[in-house]
Amino acid sequence: MLRAGIVGLPNVGKSTLFNAATKAKAIASNYMFATIDANVGIVSVEDPRLDVLKNIYKPKKVTPTAYEFTDIAGLVKGSSTGEGLGNQFLSQIREVDAICHVVRCFDDSSITYVEDTIDPIRDIETIKIELYLADAELIDRRLERLDKKVRAKVKEAMIEESVLKRIKHALDENENPRMLDFTEEELKMIRSFNLLVLKPMIYVANVSEEDLMDLEKTSWYRELLDYTKEEQTEVVFVSAKVESEIVHLDHEEQRQFLEAYGLERSLINDVIEKSYELLGLKTFFTAGDPEVRAWTFRKGMKAPECAGIIHSDFQRGFIKAEIVSYDDLIFYGTPQRAKEHGKVRLEGKEYVVKDGDIIHFRFNV
Repeated sequence: MLRAGIVGLPNVGKSTLFNAATKAKAIASNYMFATIDANVGIVSVEDPRLDVLKNIYKPKKVTPTAYEFTDIAGLVKGSSTGEGLGNQFLSQIREVDAICHVVRCFDDSSITYVEDTIDPIRDIETIKIELYLADAELIDRRLERLDKKVRAKVKEAMIEESVLKRIKHALDENENPRMLDFTEEELKMIRSFNLLVLKPMIYVANVSEEDLMDLEKTSWYRELLDYTKEEQTEVVFVSAKVESEIVHLDHEEQRQFLEAYGLERSLINDVIEKSYELLGLKTFFTAGDPEVRAWTFRKGMKAPECAGIIHSDFQRGFIKAEIVSYDDLIFYGTPQRAKEHGKVRLEGKEYVVKDGDIIHFRFNV
């Protein structure tokens, strides 16, 4: 299962956000390094298409798709050289597939902070530098090992050296390495290094209850939007405190609570959905009388691979995939009518599954 990791400075609201997203009870204390071992939880992805499919198929059970969320302890200045258990925390970040960088955008004297003032841009730069330094050291070590093969004109080594030097140059120039273009061959070569600076990332701005009601008036909001626009990284605004207060309320109580803040739904869903997109994940469905279920797959996967997500036997004995797209099903109203109009089709092993496909796999083992 793919994982998104929550990172940031200490006491920015990471564990509170993690608890709200996963409905867990991780320690969220008012002191540094309350989290040492990474907390891992499962996040369900809200998908309105499930409600529509439920009305069509009338199943006994509905199951949303999910992925893993990891709450990683706060990084501090000097983490790349081991400050504040930094090496341990950086290694935990290397293990995740995407990063949600939580930034403190609230001022609360009752919650201690590593800095004297609240400055989201400064804090982002602090974390960015630590990630850059950690990767720069890793790249330098790798370049040293490649030197002999490069001098011997080994093709693979020369390509790898070229890619690593491009990344290192971007780091040295304080440029975003995620903006670089890589070929499939180059990406394959460097994938095993799990470079922190190449992981897909969003910023999660943790704002106060008061600012949540009128973000446009807060200077931190405008500064962050300008900064992230230049860096071409998305930012999601959320109040971890509000989310932590509503997470265990029933649906009607949540609706009333959110209405008081002028919100139509919980903002934690924005964090969950953006993280899902960051991981390059898509959703296909299986549907019938027993269950309507959403399944997570990576963009570009073919029908047999998606069958294997359900069960290895499905992939091993794959024959065909019977597919109707979500849009076609909604247009015609029932599976039978969609079939009568030629919208239910059989696809083979080379079919690339699309988001929203409703699939019945035919297999024999």
